[in-house]
Amino acid sequence: ISYPISSLILIALTVFCLTFMVIRSFRKQIPKGLKRLPGPRGYPLIGNVLELRSNPHLTLTQMSQTYGDVMQIQIGTRPVLVLSGEDFMGRPDLYSFHHIGDGQSLTFSTDSGEVWRARRNPNSSSTCLLEEHVSKEADYLVMKFLQLMKEEKRFDPYRYMVVSVANVICAMCFGKRYDHDDQELLSIVNLNNEFGEVAASGNPADFIPVLQYLPNRTMKIFKDLNKRFVSFLQKIVKEHSCSFDKDNIRDITDSLIRHCQEKKVDESANIQLSDQKIVNIVNDLFGAGFDTVTTALSWSLMYLVTYPEIQKKIQKELDQMIGRERKPRLSDRLMLPYTEAFILEMFRHSSFLPFTIPHWKLWKDPSTFNPERFLKAEGTEVNRAESEKVMTFGLGKRKCLGESIGRWEVFLFLTILLQQLEFSVCDGEKVDITPSLWTDHEAQEV
Repeated sequence: ISYPISSLILIALTVFCLTFMVIRSFRKQIPKGLKRLPGPRGYPLIGNVLELRSNPHLTLTQMSQTYGDVMQIQIGTRPVLVLSGEDFMGRPDLYSFHHIGDGQSLTFSTDSGEVWRARRNPNSSSTCLLEEHVSKEADYLVMKFLQLMKEEKRFDPYRYMVVSVANVICAMCFGKRYDHDDQELLSIVNLNNEFGEVAASGNPADFIPVLQYLPNRTMKIFKDLNKRFVSFLQKIVKEHSCSFDKDNIRDITDSLIRHCQEKKVDESANIQLSDQKIVNIVNDLFGAGFDTVTTALSWSLMYLVTYPEIQKKIQKELDQMIGRERKPRLSDRLMLPYTEAFILEMFRHSSFLPFTIPHWKLWKDPSTFNPERFLKAEGTEVNRAESEKVMTFGLGKRKCLGESIGRWEVFLFLTILLQQLEFSVCDGEKVDITPSLWTDHEAQEV
């Protein structure tokens, strides 16, 4: 079948016009009188996705040197504002975030107002038991690691640390410590690991909205994981509500229930916490106190086996300042400046969360792992001006609600383990500590 040239030209023009109109309909128009923000031009439909490649944090840093601290890129059909300065506030309104905690997650909410602040405040109560919970779990890890070394001569510490950290946050939030082979505890750990894997894979529908209406296996798994975990938390909160005694506050959940009841009695209160919001706050606290700490401990051990001389300095400081007669406590932090400096450098240098570490503008030799950068000249005190530049937990009103719990847990776990154990990598093996966008918890035997 042959067509006249004029018909082919007409078809081509029609296809071109339709394509142009579709692309134009997805692009947000710039209001009259305003200029487009500086930034690289993207390709139709996919934007700058190809330029970001496998290390988007490095690519965006290079772009910011060309276009400035405030620039615009295009991911799919969605314009994305990239800030390279120090003002971190709010969250992007992404499609995926609407399915975390039924869209009411404190961590992933775009809200920064009174409700957000009211929901942050109760977190400070019930933390007095943290030291006791961490101490029990660290003792278990020491015993387990010694047993594994005696029987197998080598092991992957992460698989045991992740369960201990989960147990601490369960004790803090639910007032319950599980046996390490308890199926409910292991299901919580597995749920969290699955959630991390699915979330890390990204969701194209966040940036190409039309994909929200198409079948998406990853998004289906993402929604299912959130529903399963929220269902588990609803059961726990319901049990707490039934057995609640205002004169016997057992954990953070009890503290939140009391806060909720007090606000209901106070009719003049502007902000009240509902039962569902209690579930959402516990959900956020669990996430902040679980994955954050396991990631930090995993990185810490990788640095310690990579730099054994640093491990020896920490152990020497522990021996001199605390000895072996008692376990380290939170009150010892000021007495252990080198240990504190190591933890700060671990947070600064590692791939903790994407885009939270402004390496290049703030640090001399940012790629070098050097705890001494956080010590004053005499080496007996942490330089607070330098330590405040470490923004792993964010800053300002929207910084991580679990920052205190996270920092305290890492300090206690690390010091108790290093007081009694020495870690080294297996002969002939190397640990990859190259910073990247996400931390993959691959098996690393020691």
